[in-house]
Amino acid sequence: MQNSELVSSFAEIAHSKGIDRDTLQLIVEDVFRAMLRKRYGSDEAFEIIFNPDHGDIQILHIREVVPDWELEDPVTQIELSEARKIDPDFEVGDEVASELDISEFGRRAIMTARQTFSQRIRDLEKEKIYQEYSELIGEIVVGEIYQIRRREVLVMHNRTELILPREEQIPRDRYRKGDTLRAIVKEVRRESGGTPQVIISRADPVFLERLLELEVPEIEEGIVEVKRIVREPGERAKVAVVSHDERVDPVGACVGLRGNRIHAIVRELSNESIDVIEWSDDPRELIKRALAPAKPLSVTLNEEANPPRAKVVVRADEVSQAIGRGGVNIRLASRLTGYELDVYREILPDEEDIEIEEFADELDESIIARLREIGCDTARAVLDLSLEELMRRSGLDEETARRVMEVIRAEFEDEEELEG
Repeated sequence: MQNSELVSSFAEIAHSKGIDRDTLQLIVEDVFRAMLRKRYGSDEAFEIIFNPDHGDIQILHIREVVPDWELEDPVTQIELSEARKIDPDFEVGDEVASELDISEFGRRAIMTARQTFSQRIRDLEKEKIYQEYSELIGEIVVGEIYQIRRREVLVMHNRTELILPREEQIPRDRYRKGDTLRAIVKEVRRESGGTPQVIISRADPVFLERLLELEVPEIEEGIVEVKRIVREPGERAKVAVVSHDERVDPVGACVGLRGNRIHAIVRELSNESIDVIEWSDDPRELIKRALAPAKPLSVTLNEEANPPRAKVVVRADEVSQAIGRGGVNIRLASRLTGYELDVYREILPDEEDIEIEEFADELDESIIARLREIGCDTARAVLDLSLEELMRRSGLDEETARRVMEVIRAEFEDEEELEG
């Protein structure tokens, strides 16, 4: 095989993979130098001249002319008599440059060179993917679904496979092969020897933030700032925003005229409910806004607790709104504000209640203390909670929590009987 034929095949592969001229030159030179080192033990006595535009390559073996019978290194030296067979004018100390043909290396060496070149191209492709998508972390990419698996969806983007794992999917999403899909690049995993895995996400709060930037020019321009986003993908999200221009309403800017901006995002997120609230540096005010659509009457902070807690009182008919279906509203509000929220209904002046200490003869002091720690200082405050909520807040086991509620409920039933 001629030098030009092998190099031309290299150039074709590089062109198909989008490898630039300078990179191709470096790889080709490295491949041939590896061949020279394997055959001669060193590549220092050789010069490689490569023209990638024409696919031409010359490998020159450069040796110093030494007197006959004084040859010490046949790789770097040539005897005078041998040199003069090439050109009669050579003298001792001159340099002789002779061109090598690839065919001299043998068929096996040429096959190895091909394999080495292909491996270098693959390694380069892996590095290119890693670098390219590492720079895109947190940005939206648009690809085409080409395979749907049980635990992941594979998306093709610029001839690169992206992986959408189940935990990064919106539960309500339905995927079909050939559909276009939008997501953010969340992570690029680099495993030794393997192709980098590009993980994308539609469930990450950053995806919602990027969608807001696309739909709300004021965010892109820096007039409105997204302070915090929390999500339960496919169910509900809360977005806290602030305006750096007093003339601009941050909530109105995000929602848009008749809700057109936020509705576009809701549709993209499979009808996920999105609450946009105005950020406040006052934790009490922020908690009130975060519990929307409920309108808390009062907020009492307990900064001593770890994590800090807040007792929130709402009207009786708004307790379920504050907690939300399955507790989603209160969970998101807690994550948004950084406070563990305890919601209680308003006790009306004419409504009878009992201090929790009144049950000391039936409940251990440790249980009463734990109830007070979570803000349940009256009997009705305990009864306002579901069994699951009481267990979650207090840390009591199911049997103990159930007994607490039975004891307190029995007290009110006895009072009703006496009044009757």
